[in-house]
Amino acid sequence: MRRRSLLLAGVLGGPLARPGLAATPVASALPRRALVFPRDHGAHPDLRTEWWYVTGRARTPGAGGREFGFQVTFFRTRVDATQAMGSAFAARQLIFAHAALTDVQGRKLWHDQRIAREGFGAAGADVMDGAITLRDWSLTRRPADGAWLARLPGGDFSLDLVCEPTQPPLLQGDQGLSRKGPEPQQASYYYSLPQLATRGRISLKGQTLEVTGQAWLDHEWSEALLHPDAVGWDWIGMNLLDGSALTAFRLRSKTGRTLWDGGSFRPRAGGVYVFSPGEVMFSPQRFWKSPMSLASYPVEWIVRTPADFYTVRAVIDNQELDSRASTGAIYWEGLSELRDSNGRLAGHGYLEMTGYAQPLRL
Repeated sequence: MRRRSLLLAGVLGGPLARPGLAATPVASALPRRALVFPRDHGAHPDLRTEWWYVTGRARTPGAGGREFGFQVTFFRTRVDATQAMGSAFAARQLIFAHAALTDVQGRKLWHDQRIAREGFGAAGADVMDGAITLRDWSLTRRPADGAWLARLPGGDFSLDLVCEPTQPPLLQGDQGLSRKGPEPQQASYYYSLPQLATRGRISLKGQTLEVTGQAWLDHEWSEALLHPDAVGWDWIGMNLLDGSALTAFRLRSKTGRTLWDGGSFRPRAGGVYVFSPGEVMFSPQRFWKSPMSLASYPVEWIVRTPADFYTVRAVIDNQELDSRASTGAIYWEGLSELRDSNGRLAGHGYLEMTGYAQPLRL
């Protein structure tokens, strides 16, 4: 859904929701407008929340190559209480970032996180094109060919990847205006770049590996908050082997009832089919209990969509991320495989599940 009108729940209910920051004003419905590129690859600081999100699967060369999943997310959030302050030190915009690496053969997830106020050379998000930085981490779009460059050096692991578009932007919802709940103000501007051809280097515990693969980028910005009854969501973004792209999501109440669902399917050749509410159903098949948070996550699903009935299965169970030091949330997000209704491997992508360790706090 994306997605991150969602993770923002973690931001707004986490470290930003503390004394000294004013209550968030009530959001109004966003107007329908045409997205314009490259401008809309850039930041939209007039709206409260925004993220650029890249996930993918990569392998080292050869028949017995190692398999990895990777996730890079940069968040921008406007701090309403400081907008009228005259001081150059006022934290008007905050930048967060998450990075994660799933080592499939090693059966281990590695992750890291950062946070800084915008400005003073520490962090920033360009308004004219995709260029987001947070100290030595960056996600930038190369104008010459539209490739996105993710450079995130770290201790245990580092990512240095080039993700090149092979398809035009996928406008989610109504030509880029994506509903996220039963009320019109619960919406965002949202597009995806599926089937990104990816190459570069992954470093893990001092070993640097050349990799290739496919990635998926989501960019979303909004004033919206979640529906007050929502405690979390389930979401998938899948690159199919035939070049198609599948998005599906649902928001859950505390009883597990679906409050809103949606998504889209775009075949490699042809127009996008946007799912209407009620056309997507998530049915959990197998659970894994986290030893860290004690939350139980469905790590295998049957997801019914107008395109097909799919099985979504985590490649390893423990892909839970603890981001309490930045956005304040504990959530599950990891590399998963997609199988069609005949049980055949159809693709790979990412599954995200929030609100299982604790309800979203707005």
